[in-house]
Amino acid sequence: MNKKLLIFIPHIGGGGVEKNFFIISNFLAKKVGHVSVITINKEFKNKLHKNINIISPVTSRWKNSSIYIKYFISLIILLKTLLKDKNYLVLSFQANWYAIIICKLISLKIISRSNTAPEGWSKNPLKRFLYKIIINLSDEVIVNSLEFKTSLNNFFKVKSKCIYNPLNKSKILRLSKIKKKLNFFKGKKYFKIVNIGRFTDQKNQLLILKSIKHMNKSFPIRVIIAGRGVNHDLLKNYVLKNRLSKYVKLMNFIDNPYPLIKSADVFVLSSNYEGLPNVLLEAQCLKKIIISTNCPTGPNEILLNGKAGIFFKMNDYKDLSKKIIYVFKNKSQLKKKISLGFKNLDRFDETRNLNLYYNLIRKHL
Repeated sequence: MNKKLLIFIPHIGGGGVEKNFFIISNFLAKKVGHVSVITINKEFKNKLHKNINIISPVTSRWKNSSIYIKYFISLIILLKTLLKDKNYLVLSFQANWYAIIICKLISLKIISRSNTAPEGWSKNPLKRFLYKIIINLSDEVIVNSLEFKTSLNNFFKVKSKCIYNPLNKSKILRLSKIKKKLNFFKGKKYFKIVNIGRFTDQKNQLLILKSIKHMNKSFPIRVIIAGRGVNHDLLKNYVLKNRLSKYVKLMNFIDNPYPLIKSADVFVLSSNYEGLPNVLLEAQCLKKIIISTNCPTGPNEILLNGKAGIFFKMNDYKDLSKKIIYVFKNKSQLKKKISLGFKNLDRFDETRNLNLYYNLIRKHL
């Protein structure tokens, strides 16, 4: 291996992309001679392997800036770094368009990891046209589901490689046993529902709140929605306006969500689009009943076309209400779905998928 690996991720938050970034980067740091990371959020250095070199602004003034400012500053750092030393292979987790353009302008190889299905953002014709040109300049494109791979090919004629998100079942099970006070769920009489994700239009947690309101508190239900994001106030105001505080709790993002998932009867995914939602894999690992939209992409693949979970119609809060009531009344009859989902988790095995990353990157180093 003659080249060094440079991983590009301007913004490190608390989502699935970042979770996979830590796992993949730390694995590659053990396998590749020299790994550097360009990011604004260097405060997460303690989560990275000691051999990883962090390239960030000297000042920390940008760490709370908008994601677009972080992109801009990080792209300047990327350009300066590559102009100074061209002996790099770039692996991009974010701002892929711009990272690809920079790498191609100075004739360097780049592997881009796409995170979100094109159905979610590609309605603008100009954006689609530009994306088709730029993404095909990437030396490799990695996606995290087979459905995602098909979508990219159908939309943009991109020949991508599917590598599933690496899942460490034993770690999830171990962390789920850590005791956590969940007073809102206290009491066996409640039917407990959990959703975890960024508070954004994409994740569409407002749909869950509408479904709870629609059910008119017809049975003893408790819902915890955990995360953070731009829609926090929107969700909070809806809860207050519709007097749902007795039934719904908005919880801040937590590093270890597994005790929360473990405590639930049902995990609900309300997203409008995904890539491969980690939270569904984690809920399956903890043997939870899953109710999900069949959004592009990932849920159908994870839930085996509905054999390992229950789908409801996208943006249909009434249908979600029906499915929640159905699960409440038939919980004991759904054990086969839970068992089937758990048995099929091996395809997401951490070691297997991390080695796929390494083998792909090694070809270009």
